[in-house]
Amino acid sequence: MTKLSRYFSLEELTVSQYATRKGIANVPSGLEMMNLMETAKKMDDVRRLLGKPIYVSSGYRNAAVNLAVGGSATSSHSVGLAVDFTCPEYGSVKEVFDAIRKSALRYDQIIDEGGWVHLGFGRQLRHEQLKATFKNGLASYEVVK
Repeated sequence: MTKLSRYFSLEELTVSQYATRKGIANVPSGLEMMNLMETAKKMDDVRRLLGKPIYVSSGYRNAAVNLAVGGSATSSHSVGLAVDFTCPEYGSVKEVFDAIRKSALRYDQIIDEGGWVHLGFGRQLRHEQLKATFKNGLASYEVVK
């Protein structure tokens, strides 16, 4: 296991069930690896805030994996600057979402995706807070106030 930070490993932040099923190597390049190290440190802050283990469902996704799972062409996942996760020992997705968005943590985007929290650390740090809703398999997003 390759530790990137106190709480997160490279393996955790590059896990992809889709890539595993399809035999796609989801290996980050040098720049993406540097981004993943930064992301891991920021996720350590999230872990300290919540005080409970975080379970990553998606972190880095190379271009092939990102395209295959329907990710945006500009997704922060594809450069190692986003994580989808849950923290069930802390609470529901909404409770985790609310704890992070009300904290002093710095991020670009947080989305309550229903089944998980998406947290992006893109360079803009817009502090954008969204809630996803799904209809006929398509997601739409509304700003949370």
